[in-house]
Amino acid sequence: MHIAVMISVVLLPILGGVLIPMLPFRNRREMLWYIEALVVINSILVITMLLYQPEDAFVLFRFTGNLRVSFHLDGMSKVFAAMAALLWPLAVLYSFEYMRHERSEKTFFMFYVITYGVTLGIAMADNILTMYFFFEMMSLVTLPLIMHTRTREAVLASRSYLYYMIGGAAFAFIGMIFILSYGTTSSFVPGGVLDLEKIGDKTNMMLFVYVLCFLGFGVKTAIWPFSNWLPRAGVAPTPVTALLHAVAVVNTGAFATMRITYYSFGTGLLRGTWAQSVVMLLVIFTIVYGCSRALKETHLKRRLAWSTVSNLSYILFGVVLMTPLGLAGALCHMLFHSFMKIGSFFCAGAVIYRTERNYVHELDGLGRKMPRVFVIFTVCGMALMGVPGLAGFVSKWQLAQAAVASENPLAWVGVGALLASALLTAMYMLTISVRAFFPGKDFDYGTIADAKDPGWMMLLPLVIFVLVIIVFGMHPGPFLEALQGVASVLPAE
Repeated sequence: MHIAVMISVVLLPILGGVLIPMLPFRNRREMLWYIEALVVINSILVITMLLYQPEDAFVLFRFTGNLRVSFHLDGMSKVFAAMAALLWPLAVLYSFEYMRHERSEKTFFMFYVITYGVTLGIAMADNILTMYFFFEMMSLVTLPLIMHTRTREAVLASRSYLYYMIGGAAFAFIGMIFILSYGTTSSFVPGGVLDLEKIGDKTNMMLFVYVLCFLGFGVKTAIWPFSNWLPRAGVAPTPVTALLHAVAVVNTGAFATMRITYYSFGTGLLRGTWAQSVVMLLVIFTIVYGCSRALKETHLKRRLAWSTVSNLSYILFGVVLMTPLGLAGALCHMLFHSFMKIGSFFCAGAVIYRTERNYVHELDGLGRKMPRVFVIFTVCGMALMGVPGLAGFVSKWQLAQAAVASENPLAWVGVGALLASALLTAMYMLTISVRAFFPGKDFDYGTIADAKDPGWMMLLPLVIFVLVIIVFGMHPGPFLEALQGVASVLPAE
Protein backbone atom coordinates (compact mmCIF):
# COMPACT_ATOMS: atom_id res chain seq x y z
CA MET A 1 0.00 0.00 0.00
CA HIS A 2 2.76 2.41 0.95
CA ILE A 3 4.65 1.56 -2.24
CA ALA A 4 1.52 2.33 -4.27
CA VAL A 5 1.28 5.75 -2.62
CA MET A 6 4.94 6.41 -3.44
CA ILE A 7 4.46 5.91 -7.17
CA SER A 8 1.04 7.58 -7.25
CA VAL A 9 2.33 10.90 -5.88
CA VAL A 10 4.66 11.11 -8.89
CA LEU A 11 2.28 9.85 -11.56
CA LEU A 12 -0.97 11.47 -10.36
CA PRO A 13 0.08 15.10 -11.08
CA ILE A 14 1.72 14.08 -14.37
CA LEU A 15 -1.28 12.14 -15.68
CA GLY A 16 -3.81 14.50 -14.12
CA GLY A 17 -2.02 17.46 -15.65
CA VAL A 18 -1.99 15.89 -19.11
CA LEU A 19 -5.78 15.52 -18.89
CA ILE A 20 -6.44 19.23 -18.24
CA PRO A 21 -6.61 20.29 -21.93
CA MET A 22 -8.63 17.18 -22.79
CA LEU A 23 -11.39 17.25 -20.20
CA PRO A 24 -14.65 18.96 -21.26
CA PHE A 25 -14.96 21.52 -18.45
CA ARG A 26 -18.20 23.46 -18.65
CA ASN A 27 -16.60 26.66 -17.34
CA ARG A 28 -13.42 28.05 -15.82
CA ARG A 29 -14.65 27.51 -12.28
CA GLU A 30 -15.02 23.78 -12.90
CA MET A 31 -11.48 23.59 -14.27
CA LEU A 32 -10.07 25.41 -11.25
CA TRP A 33 -11.85 23.05 -8.86
CA TYR A 34 -10.36 20.08 -10.70
CA ILE A 35 -6.84 21.52 -10.61
CA GLU A 36 -6.90 22.49 -6.95
CA ALA A 37 -8.46 19.18 -5.92
CA LEU A 38 -5.82 17.29 -7.89
CA VAL A 39 -2.96 19.15 -6.24
CA VAL A 40 -4.43 19.06 -2.72
CA ILE A 41 -5.17 15.32 -2.94
CA ASN A 42 -1.62 14.70 -4.10
CA SER A 43 -0.22 16.78 -1.24
CA ILE A 44 -2.33 14.77 1.23
CA LEU A 45 -0.92 11.57 -0.28
CA VAL A 46 2.60 12.97 0.10
CA ILE A 47 2.05 13.80 3.76
CA THR A 48 0.54 10.33 4.31
CA MET A 49 3.56 8.75 2.66
CA LEU A 50 5.93 10.79 4.85
CA LEU A 51 4.11 9.75 8.02
CA TYR A 52 4.12 6.06 7.07
CA GLN A 53 7.47 5.91 5.32
CA PRO A 54 7.90 2.91 2.97
CA GLU A 55 11.07 1.04 3.83
CA ASP A 56 11.71 -0.57 0.46
CA ALA A 57 12.60 1.02 -2.86
CA PHE A 58 10.05 0.83 -5.68
CA VAL A 59 11.45 -0.07 -9.11
CA LEU A 60 9.45 1.54 -11.91
CA PHE A 61 11.67 0.43 -14.82
CA ARG A 62 14.71 -1.82 -14.91
CA PHE A 63 17.05 -1.56 -17.88
CA THR A 64 20.04 -3.77 -17.16
CA GLY A 65 22.22 -4.54 -14.17
CA ASN A 66 21.99 -1.69 -11.67
CA LEU A 67 20.44 0.70 -14.22
CA ARG A 68 16.89 1.28 -13.09
CA VAL A 69 14.34 4.02 -12.47
CA SER A 70 13.35 3.58 -8.84
CA PHE A 71 12.11 5.54 -5.87
CA HIS A 72 13.03 5.48 -2.20
CA LEU A 73 12.37 7.73 0.78
CA ASP A 74 15.17 8.86 3.06
CA GLY A 75 15.60 11.93 5.24
CA MET A 76 16.55 14.28 2.42
CA SER A 77 13.67 13.03 0.29
CA LYS A 78 11.23 13.75 3.08
CA VAL A 79 12.43 17.36 3.49
CA PHE A 80 12.19 18.15 -0.22
CA ALA A 81 8.88 16.32 -0.75
CA ALA A 82 7.30 18.01 2.27
CA MET A 83 8.37 21.43 0.99
CA ALA A 84 6.79 20.78 -2.42
CA ALA A 85 3.61 19.38 -0.86
CA LEU A 86 3.16 22.49 1.30
CA LEU A 87 3.93 25.09 -1.36
CA TRP A 88 2.25 23.71 -4.48
CA PRO A 89 -1.42 23.96 -3.45
CA LEU A 90 -0.85 27.56 -2.32
CA ALA A 91 1.01 28.45 -5.52
CA VAL A 92 -1.82 26.99 -7.61
CA LEU A 93 -4.43 28.92 -5.62
CA TYR A 94 -2.50 32.17 -6.14
CA SER A 95 -2.21 31.50 -9.86
CA PHE A 96 -6.00 31.21 -10.27
CA GLU A 97 -6.47 34.94 -9.74
CA TYR A 98 -3.24 36.00 -11.43
CA MET A 99 -3.94 34.01 -14.62
CA ARG A 100 -7.57 35.13 -14.89
CA HIS A 101 -6.87 37.41 -17.86
CA GLU A 102 -4.08 35.36 -19.46
CA ARG A 103 -4.53 33.25 -22.56
CA SER A 104 -3.94 29.49 -22.94
CA GLU A 105 -4.81 28.78 -19.32
CA LYS A 106 -5.32 25.06 -19.88
CA THR A 107 -1.86 24.65 -21.34
CA PHE A 108 -0.36 26.72 -18.55
CA PHE A 109 -1.97 24.70 -15.78
CA MET A 110 -1.16 21.43 -17.54
CA PHE A 111 2.58 22.09 -17.32
CA TYR A 112 2.24 23.76 -13.91
CA VAL A 113 0.71 20.61 -12.41
CA ILE A 114 3.01 18.20 -14.27
CA THR A 115 6.00 20.02 -12.75
CA TYR A 116 4.73 19.02 -9.31
CA GLY A 117 5.01 15.32 -10.14
CA VAL A 118 8.44 15.77 -11.74
CA THR A 119 9.70 17.60 -8.63
CA LEU A 120 8.56 14.73 -6.43
CA GLY A 121 10.30 12.31 -8.81
CA ILE A 122 13.58 14.12 -8.13
CA ALA A 123 12.90 14.25 -4.40
CA MET A 124 12.33 10.49 -4.14
CA ALA A 125 14.92 9.33 -6.69
CA ASP A 126 16.64 6.22 -5.38
CA ASN A 127 19.68 6.54 -7.63
CA ILE A 128 21.54 8.94 -9.88
CA LEU A 129 19.94 7.63 -13.09
CA THR A 130 16.43 8.29 -11.76
CA MET A 131 17.43 11.74 -10.54
CA TYR A 132 19.01 12.59 -13.89
CA PHE A 133 15.94 11.36 -15.79
CA PHE A 134 13.54 13.57 -13.84
CA PHE A 135 16.07 16.39 -13.74
CA GLU A 136 15.93 16.57 -17.53
CA MET A 137 12.16 16.20 -17.51
CA MET A 138 12.10 19.30 -15.31
CA SER A 139 13.83 21.32 -18.03
CA LEU A 140 11.36 20.11 -20.66
CA VAL A 141 8.14 20.75 -18.71
CA THR A 142 9.18 24.20 -17.43
CA LEU A 143 10.34 25.46 -20.84
CA PRO A 144 6.74 26.03 -22.11
CA LEU A 145 5.96 27.89 -18.86
CA ILE A 146 8.78 30.37 -19.47
CA MET A 147 7.62 30.81 -23.07
CA HIS A 148 3.94 31.10 -22.09
CA THR A 149 3.37 34.72 -23.16
CA ARG A 150 4.90 34.01 -26.61
CA THR A 151 6.45 37.49 -26.75
CA ARG A 152 9.85 37.97 -28.38
CA GLU A 153 11.40 38.48 -24.94
CA ALA A 154 9.83 35.25 -23.67
CA VAL A 155 11.08 33.30 -26.68
CA LEU A 156 14.62 34.63 -26.21
CA ALA A 157 14.48 33.85 -22.47
CA SER A 158 13.29 30.29 -23.14
CA ARG A 159 16.04 29.83 -25.73
CA SER A 160 18.66 30.97 -23.21
CA TYR A 161 17.15 28.66 -20.60
CA LEU A 162 17.30 25.71 -23.00
CA TYR A 163 20.93 26.36 -23.94
CA TYR A 164 22.04 26.55 -20.31
CA MET A 165 20.08 23.42 -19.37
CA ILE A 166 21.50 21.40 -22.28
CA GLY A 167 25.03 22.41 -21.31
CA GLY A 168 24.39 21.56 -17.67
CA ALA A 169 22.90 18.22 -18.65
CA ALA A 170 26.06 17.34 -20.57
CA PHE A 171 28.29 18.04 -17.57
CA ALA A 172 25.96 16.16 -15.22
CA PHE A 173 25.84 13.22 -17.63
CA ILE A 174 29.63 12.93 -17.54
CA GLY A 175 29.49 12.75 -13.75
CA MET A 176 26.77 10.11 -13.85
CA ILE A 177 28.78 7.89 -16.21
CA PHE A 178 31.84 8.03 -13.96
CA ILE A 179 29.76 7.26 -10.87
CA LEU A 180 28.24 4.25 -12.62
CA SER A 181 31.70 3.13 -13.80
CA TYR A 182 33.62 3.59 -10.56
CA GLY A 183 30.84 3.11 -8.02
CA THR A 184 29.73 0.00 -6.21
CA THR A 185 26.06 0.84 -6.87
CA SER A 186 23.98 3.45 -8.67
CA SER A 187 21.90 4.09 -5.53
CA PHE A 188 22.41 7.01 -3.17
CA VAL A 189 24.35 5.85 -0.11
CA PRO A 190 25.37 8.13 2.79
CA GLY A 191 29.10 8.66 2.50
CA GLY A 192 29.31 7.91 -1.23
CA VAL A 193 29.52 4.85 -3.48
CA LEU A 194 32.92 5.14 -5.19
CA ASP A 195 35.25 2.14 -5.10
CA LEU A 196 38.67 3.53 -4.16
CA GLU A 197 40.40 0.40 -5.45
CA LYS A 198 38.91 0.96 -8.89
CA ILE A 199 39.90 4.61 -8.82
CA GLY A 200 43.48 3.83 -7.89
CA ASP A 201 45.76 6.64 -9.07
CA LYS A 202 42.92 8.40 -10.92
CA THR A 203 41.90 10.54 -7.94
CA ASN A 204 42.56 13.85 -9.69
CA MET A 205 40.50 12.72 -12.65
CA MET A 206 37.58 11.91 -10.33
CA LEU A 207 37.94 15.28 -8.60
CA PHE A 208 37.78 17.00 -12.00
CA VAL A 209 34.68 14.99 -12.88
CA TYR A 210 33.10 16.02 -9.57
CA VAL A 211 33.65 19.70 -10.40
CA LEU A 212 32.05 19.16 -13.83
CA CYS A 213 29.12 17.28 -12.30
CA PHE A 214 28.65 19.92 -9.59
CA LEU A 215 28.56 22.66 -12.22
CA GLY A 216 26.24 20.61 -14.42
CA PHE A 217 23.62 20.22 -11.74
CA GLY A 218 24.52 23.68 -10.42
CA VAL A 219 23.38 25.33 -13.65
CA LYS A 220 19.83 25.11 -12.33
CA THR A 221 20.96 26.97 -9.19
CA ALA A 222 22.33 29.74 -11.45
CA ILE A 223 25.86 29.50 -10.02
CA TRP A 224 28.30 31.91 -11.65
CA PRO A 225 29.14 31.93 -14.56
CA PHE A 226 25.79 30.30 -15.43
CA SER A 227 23.58 32.93 -13.76
CA ASN A 228 22.04 34.97 -16.57
CA TRP A 229 19.24 32.56 -17.48
CA LEU A 230 17.46 33.08 -14.17
CA PRO A 231 16.76 36.86 -14.38
CA ARG A 232 15.83 36.46 -18.04
CA ALA A 233 13.22 33.85 -17.07
CA GLY A 234 11.41 36.61 -15.17
CA VAL A 235 9.47 37.43 -18.34
CA ALA A 236 7.20 34.48 -17.53
CA PRO A 237 4.00 35.02 -15.49
CA THR A 238 4.75 35.53 -11.80
CA PRO A 239 3.38 32.11 -10.69
CA VAL A 240 6.00 30.61 -13.01
CA THR A 241 8.90 32.77 -11.87
CA ALA A 242 8.01 32.09 -8.24
CA LEU A 243 7.91 28.38 -9.03
CA LEU A 244 11.27 28.55 -10.82
CA HIS A 245 12.98 30.72 -8.21
CA ALA A 246 11.60 29.26 -5.01
CA VAL A 247 10.46 25.67 -5.36
CA ALA A 248 11.01 23.59 -8.45
CA VAL A 249 13.91 24.28 -10.80
CA VAL A 250 16.45 26.00 -8.58
CA ASN A 251 15.91 23.77 -5.58
CA THR A 252 16.18 20.63 -7.67
CA GLY A 253 19.61 21.87 -8.69
CA ALA A 254 20.62 22.45 -5.07
CA PHE A 255 19.14 19.09 -4.05
CA ALA A 256 21.08 17.31 -6.80
CA THR A 257 24.38 18.84 -5.67
CA MET A 258 23.68 17.55 -2.17
CA ARG A 259 23.07 14.07 -3.51
CA ILE A 260 26.22 13.84 -5.62
CA THR A 261 28.43 15.40 -2.92
CA TYR A 262 27.28 13.43 0.10
CA TYR A 263 25.67 10.32 -1.42
CA SER A 264 27.61 9.59 -4.65
CA PHE A 265 31.17 10.94 -4.70
CA GLY A 266 31.35 11.13 -0.90
CA THR A 267 33.06 13.75 1.26
CA GLY A 268 35.79 11.27 2.20
CA LEU A 269 37.18 11.65 -1.31
CA LEU A 270 36.41 15.36 -1.75
CA ARG A 271 37.02 17.14 1.53
CA GLY A 272 40.31 19.04 1.76
CA THR A 273 41.06 18.71 -1.96
CA TRP A 274 41.51 21.30 -4.68
CA ALA A 275 38.07 20.35 -6.01
CA GLN A 276 36.43 21.50 -2.77
CA SER A 277 38.35 24.78 -2.94
CA VAL A 278 37.31 25.39 -6.55
CA VAL A 279 33.58 24.90 -5.98
CA MET A 280 33.69 26.82 -2.70
CA LEU A 281 35.34 29.83 -4.37
CA LEU A 282 32.70 29.81 -7.12
CA VAL A 283 29.92 29.62 -4.54
CA ILE A 284 31.36 32.44 -2.39
CA PHE A 285 31.81 34.66 -5.44
CA THR A 286 28.22 33.98 -6.56
CA ILE A 287 26.85 35.00 -3.13
CA VAL A 288 28.32 38.48 -3.44
CA TYR A 289 27.87 38.73 -7.21
CA GLY A 290 24.13 37.99 -7.04
CA CYS A 291 23.55 40.60 -4.33
CA SER A 292 25.57 43.20 -6.21
CA ARG A 293 23.55 42.66 -9.38
CA ALA A 294 20.31 42.81 -7.38
CA LEU A 295 21.31 46.19 -5.91
CA LYS A 296 21.98 47.55 -9.39
CA GLU A 297 18.79 46.13 -10.98
CA THR A 298 15.76 48.44 -11.28
CA HIS A 299 13.25 45.91 -12.62
CA LEU A 300 11.36 44.46 -9.64
CA LYS A 301 11.20 40.80 -10.65
CA ARG A 302 14.74 40.76 -12.03
CA ARG A 303 15.98 42.28 -8.76
CA LEU A 304 14.37 39.41 -6.88
CA ALA A 305 15.85 36.99 -9.41
CA TRP A 306 19.38 38.21 -8.71
CA SER A 307 18.58 37.88 -5.01
CA THR A 308 17.71 34.26 -5.73
CA VAL A 309 21.08 33.75 -7.45
CA SER A 310 22.79 34.87 -4.24
CA ASN A 311 20.62 32.90 -1.86
CA LEU A 312 20.92 29.69 -3.83
CA SER A 313 24.66 29.90 -3.33
CA TYR A 314 24.01 30.14 0.42
CA ILE A 315 22.60 26.64 0.05
CA LEU A 316 25.54 25.52 -2.07
CA PHE A 317 27.92 26.99 0.51
CA GLY A 318 26.49 24.60 3.08
CA VAL A 319 26.87 21.76 0.57
CA VAL A 320 30.54 22.44 -0.22
CA LEU A 321 31.49 22.63 3.46
CA MET A 322 31.19 18.84 3.15
CA THR A 323 30.24 18.24 6.78
CA PRO A 324 26.99 16.97 8.35
CA LEU A 325 26.46 20.45 9.86
CA GLY A 326 26.92 21.97 6.43
CA LEU A 327 24.31 19.66 4.92
CA ALA A 328 21.85 20.46 7.73
CA GLY A 329 22.42 24.20 7.17
CA ALA A 330 21.95 23.80 3.41
CA LEU A 331 18.66 21.95 3.87
CA CYS A 332 17.52 24.57 6.37
CA HIS A 333 18.17 27.48 4.03
CA MET A 334 16.68 25.59 1.08
CA LEU A 335 13.38 25.29 2.91
CA PHE A 336 13.28 28.73 4.52
CA HIS A 337 14.43 30.52 1.36
CA SER A 338 11.58 28.86 -0.51
CA PHE A 339 9.01 30.52 1.74
CA MET A 340 10.82 33.86 1.84
CA LYS A 341 11.35 34.08 -1.89
CA ILE A 342 7.98 32.75 -3.05
CA GLY A 343 6.39 35.30 -0.70
CA SER A 344 8.50 38.10 -2.19
CA PHE A 345 7.71 37.09 -5.77
CA PHE A 346 4.02 36.71 -5.07
CA CYS A 347 3.97 40.21 -3.57
CA ALA A 348 5.70 41.52 -6.68
CA GLY A 349 3.18 39.63 -8.80
CA ALA A 350 0.29 41.20 -6.87
CA VAL A 351 1.69 44.66 -7.60
CA ILE A 352 2.12 43.88 -11.29
CA TYR A 353 -1.37 42.32 -11.45
CA ARG A 354 -3.06 45.34 -9.85
CA THR A 355 -0.98 48.23 -11.21
CA GLU A 356 1.02 46.89 -14.21
CA ARG A 357 4.10 48.53 -12.67
CA ASN A 358 7.32 46.59 -13.11
CA TYR A 359 10.10 48.92 -11.94
CA VAL A 360 11.24 49.91 -8.47
CA HIS A 361 10.91 53.64 -9.15
CA GLU A 362 7.24 53.09 -10.05
CA LEU A 363 6.34 51.74 -6.60
CA ASP A 364 6.24 55.08 -4.76
CA GLY A 365 3.25 55.35 -2.43
CA LEU A 366 1.83 51.91 -3.13
CA GLY A 367 2.36 50.87 0.50
CA ARG A 368 -0.63 52.97 1.51
CA LYS A 369 -2.84 51.60 -1.28
CA MET A 370 -1.69 47.97 -0.95
CA PRO A 371 -0.79 47.74 2.75
CA ARG A 372 -1.20 43.97 3.14
CA VAL A 373 1.02 43.18 0.20
CA PHE A 374 3.79 45.55 1.20
CA VAL A 375 3.77 44.61 4.87
CA ILE A 376 4.24 40.98 3.86
CA PHE A 377 6.89 41.98 1.33
CA THR A 378 8.76 43.89 4.02
CA VAL A 379 8.70 40.92 6.41
CA CYS A 380 10.00 38.65 3.62
CA GLY A 381 12.72 41.19 2.88
CA MET A 382 13.75 41.40 6.52
CA ALA A 383 13.87 37.60 6.68
CA LEU A 384 16.11 37.52 3.60
CA MET A 385 18.37 40.04 5.33
CA GLY A 386 18.66 37.74 8.34
CA VAL A 387 16.84 39.81 10.97
CA PRO A 388 16.69 37.84 14.28
CA GLY A 389 13.27 36.37 15.02
CA LEU A 390 12.63 35.48 11.39
CA ALA A 391 13.40 32.27 9.51
CA GLY A 392 16.21 33.73 7.41
CA PHE A 393 18.30 34.46 10.48
CA VAL A 394 17.99 30.85 11.65
CA SER A 395 19.24 29.35 8.39
CA LYS A 396 22.07 31.86 7.97
CA TRP A 397 23.16 31.27 11.55
CA GLN A 398 23.23 27.52 10.91
CA LEU A 399 25.40 28.05 7.84
CA ALA A 400 27.80 30.34 9.70
CA GLN A 401 28.11 27.86 12.58
CA ALA A 402 28.80 25.04 10.14
CA ALA A 403 31.45 27.15 8.39
CA VAL A 404 33.28 27.88 11.65
CA ALA A 405 33.07 24.24 12.77
CA SER A 406 34.46 23.00 9.45
CA GLU A 407 37.91 24.40 10.28
CA ASN A 408 38.39 25.24 6.61
CA PRO A 409 40.19 28.63 6.22
CA LEU A 410 38.27 29.30 3.01
CA ALA A 411 35.00 28.87 4.91
CA TRP A 412 35.84 32.03 6.88
CA VAL A 413 35.84 33.92 3.59
CA GLY A 414 32.37 32.46 3.07
CA VAL A 415 31.23 33.84 6.44
CA GLY A 416 32.45 37.25 5.31
CA ALA A 417 30.48 36.86 2.10
CA LEU A 418 27.34 36.05 4.14
CA LEU A 419 27.80 39.25 6.16
CA ALA A 420 28.41 41.37 3.06
CA SER A 421 25.38 39.79 1.43
CA ALA A 422 23.20 40.66 4.44
CA LEU A 423 24.16 44.32 4.08
CA LEU A 424 23.51 44.38 0.34
CA THR A 425 20.21 42.54 0.81
CA ALA A 426 19.08 45.19 3.29
CA MET A 427 19.86 47.86 0.71
CA TYR A 428 18.05 46.32 -2.26
CA MET A 429 15.02 44.99 -0.33
CA LEU A 430 14.36 47.88 2.07
CA THR A 431 14.71 50.43 -0.73
CA ILE A 432 11.51 48.98 -2.18
CA SER A 433 9.61 49.11 1.11
CA VAL A 434 10.77 52.65 1.93
CA ARG A 435 9.67 53.93 -1.47
CA ALA A 436 6.30 52.20 -1.09
CA PHE A 437 5.52 53.55 2.39
CA PHE A 438 7.37 56.88 2.37
CA PRO A 439 7.19 58.42 -1.12
CA GLY A 440 7.74 61.97 0.11
CA LYS A 441 5.39 64.72 1.28
CA ASP A 442 4.81 66.06 -2.23
CA PHE A 443 3.76 62.73 -3.70
CA ASP A 444 0.46 62.80 -5.60
CA TYR A 445 -1.59 59.78 -4.48
CA GLY A 446 -4.02 60.52 -7.28
CA THR A 447 -1.61 58.83 -9.67
CA ILE A 448 -2.22 55.50 -7.93
CA ALA A 449 -5.88 55.96 -7.03
CA ASP A 450 -6.93 52.62 -8.54
CA ALA A 451 -4.30 50.51 -6.76
CA LYS A 452 -5.51 48.10 -4.07
CA ASP A 453 -4.69 44.76 -2.48
CA PRO A 454 -5.59 41.67 -4.53
CA GLY A 455 -8.35 39.19 -3.72
CA TRP A 456 -8.27 36.40 -1.18
CA MET A 457 -6.87 33.78 -3.55
CA MET A 458 -3.66 35.79 -3.81
CA LEU A 459 -3.62 37.07 -0.23
CA LEU A 460 -4.21 33.78 1.59
CA PRO A 461 -0.98 32.14 0.37
CA LEU A 462 0.94 35.30 1.26
CA VAL A 463 -0.42 35.31 4.80
CA ILE A 464 0.48 31.63 5.26
CA PHE A 465 4.01 32.23 3.94
CA VAL A 466 4.65 35.10 6.32
CA LEU A 467 3.27 33.13 9.28
CA VAL A 468 5.65 30.27 8.47
CA ILE A 469 8.56 32.72 8.31
CA ILE A 470 7.69 34.13 11.73
CA VAL A 471 6.81 30.86 13.47
CA PHE A 472 9.97 29.05 12.33
CA GLY A 473 12.00 32.13 13.12
CA MET A 474 10.71 32.19 16.70
CA HIS A 475 10.58 28.42 17.35
CA PRO A 476 13.08 26.64 15.09
CA GLY A 477 14.21 24.03 17.63
CA PRO A 478 12.20 20.93 16.59
CA PHE A 479 12.79 21.62 12.92
CA LEU A 480 16.55 22.02 13.38
CA GLU A 481 16.70 18.78 15.34
CA ALA A 482 14.93 16.99 12.50
CA LEU A 483 17.42 18.34 9.94
CA GLN A 484 20.36 17.36 12.12
CA GLY A 485 18.83 13.90 12.28
CA VAL A 486 18.78 13.79 8.47
CA ALA A 487 22.46 14.76 8.31
CA SER A 488 23.47 12.42 11.14
CA VAL A 489 23.26 9.37 8.84
CA LEU A 490 26.43 10.58 7.11
CA PRO A 491 29.62 8.88 8.29
CA ALA A 492 31.78 10.87 10.71
CA GLU A 493 34.81 12.53 9.17
